[in-house]
Amino acid sequence: MSALSKILRQPAPGRLYFWCPGCKDAHQIQHGEGPGPRWGWNGDAERPTFTPSVLVRSGHYVPGHEAGGCWCAYYAEHPEEERDFECGVCHSFVTDGQIQFLGDCTHALAGQTVPLAEFPEGWGC
Repeated sequence: MSALSKILRQPAPGRLYFWCPGCKDAHQIQHGEGPGPRWGWNGDAERPTFTPSVLVRSGHYVPGHEAGGCWCAYYAEHPEEERDFECGVCHSFVTDGQIQFLGDCTHALAGQTVPLAEFPEGWGC
């Protein structure tokens, strides 16, 4: 994996990671030619713009997810476990190095616009 900047990583050609401060995790997009969903990227590693919006769903928020087989259900059954994963929605526009979180996000940054964050020390090594 190569670091294109403090805020973008390239795990493979045509793929980019950016750090999401709302989810406290990386989100991936695919750009350029190829199969599967593709985003436009302005080519700027310091002030990236991706089009269209980026929508990430996990756990029971994934369409067609089997009821009861998610992180919410697991932690309800194992309250002593440290919560490393969460079910959620993260929907954003990334424009000129800013991430605008839309109102359907389930994390604390819903409705806010913040600069893209740097990756945590040692992430992706």
